[in-house]
Amino acid sequence: MDPEQIPLRDLHLPEAIGWWPLAPGWWVVIALIIGALFYLFRLYLHTRARGAARRHALRQLNELTAAFEQHRDTVAFSSGVSELLRRTMLAYAPRQEVAGLTGDAWLEWLDRDLDQPRFMSDAGRKLLELPYRRPDDDLSAFEVLDVVAAVRQRLATPVGGRR
Repeated sequence: MDPEQIPLRDLHLPEAIGWWPLAPGWWVVIALIIGALFYLFRLYLHTRARGAARRHALRQLNELTAAFEQHRDTVAFSSGVSELLRRTMLAYAPRQEVAGLTGDAWLEWLDRDLDQPRFMSDAGRKLLELPYRRPDDDLSAFEVLDVVAAVRQRLATPVGGRR
């Protein structure tokens, strides 16, 4: 037989398999990814809400420091910092634990979670002494920086070791 006369045709490959509809395994993967993204978004919102008081307090501390540098009012600065610190700690700690503390007990509580105690030493103790200074008494920049650094460290350190 003549090979030219045999009725043969070229091979025809089947059509490529389409990507739609997706296999059930892909739907499971998509559902897991959406669930993970939802969980991460909620975690982000929770973390952001938890740090809102701290961010607000740091902004107010900057404003108090700037106002002190402009007006040099020791009494207003110290009372503003004390009030700011107390309000911020009330946002993170139980009210019955913080609200009634005064004097050395308040300073001890502020030192509670810090790596290095700052409030029972000279820097933090100034929070108790500054409101009773004469308004025209000149406060050095180092004293203000010490108080602000102690307050910043307290605000940066989680209450009770929680983040």
